[in-house]
Amino acid sequence: MASLLGRFCRKMVVPGSAHGGARLVSTTTSCESETVKSLNLYSAINQALHIALETDPRSYVFGEDVGFGGVFRCTTGLAERFGKNRVFNTPLCEQGIVGFGIGLAAMGNRAVVEIQFADYIYPAFDQIVNEAAKFRYRSGNQFNCGGLTIRAPYGAVGHGGHYHSQSPEAFFCHVPGIKVVIPRSPREAKGLLLSSIRDPNPVVFFEPKWLYRQAVEEVPEHDYMIPLSEAEVIREGNDITLVGWGAQLTVMEQACLDAEKEGISCELIDLKTLLPWDKETVEASVKKTGRLLISHEAPVTGGFGAEISATILERCFLKLEAPVSRVCGLDTPFPLVFEPFYMPTKNKASFFCSSVSSPSKTHTFSCRH
Repeated sequence: MASLLGRFCRKMVVPGSAHGGARLVSTTTSCESETVKSLNLYSAINQALHIALETDPRSYVFGEDVGFGGVFRCTTGLAERFGKNRVFNTPLCEQGIVGFGIGLAAMGNRAVVEIQFADYIYPAFDQIVNEAAKFRYRSGNQFNCGGLTIRAPYGAVGHGGHYHSQSPEAFFCHVPGIKVVIPRSPREAKGLLLSSIRDPNPVVFFEPKWLYRQAVEEVPEHDYMIPLSEAEVIREGNDITLVGWGAQLTVMEQACLDAEKEGISCELIDLKTLLPWDKETVEASVKKTGRLLISHEAPVTGGFGAEISATILERCFLKLEAPVSRVCGLDTPFPLVFEPFYMPTKNKASFFCSSVSSPSKTHTFSCRH
């Protein structure tokens, strides 16, 4: 974890003065010049929500149990500081929660909706897909609900079983009119969440709950944003490109370290925004390495990795030296006791990375996904 999280001094957007818009700031220089604090991921989310509410009096946070801090404590202290008119609990009705958020955003407010677990977002699917995503388009841009942000903890947690471990991002990546964002670390989570809240489009923001307390890094205390739809090369290499998002980046970083011991140079890319995703960064990397591995927790069939694979095949076909491969979850409901077998682990990713020197092994692994 430390080897991955220690890398993150990067480009961010810092809100400008009253006389200008947001400005880009390069953070490739030393982090010591910033006021930073060591935070885990849920605390970084909490800090972002504090800033969003403080800087915009027309912003609201609501959802199931957010009034006392929420299941993962991401909204701790918000109701006490900003009042129960701006931070409040809702009934256990995801369709109603998102529907209310759409209406609030349509009136010019910033509605930050929390779905307690991503597994429970499906009752709100119609509101997201047929209302939020189409609001601007169907009105010819006369109306919009761009102030809507939907937060949801997603992915494995080690003991969540069928209904508290799912990764539903691919469902929403098939929907024009919304954005889908997934951070990999506390610093990323804060900057990307503030960008999502302030973006003029509805955003579904999935938070890797495995990292809520495990991921800890130095996070700037000031208000900053990280641009959406810009992937980041977090590890440079020449032999193979690895692409992922969220908690899976930690697994893939470990696979890169294992491959390095075998003399294999891996380039690791964090997609950050899945819709719309940064095709150019991935394309440039694959044209350099000639090989691509995509990894995500969601089931392999119909996962977003398939979209990346198809796009890269179209753009880089003559540059590829091996089939594009995917290391993903299995095509089963998310298991409980069999979770270790389901997960796309470091060893599975390492197998493909090491197989780049053996075309026959590469082909076999690709067929198995």
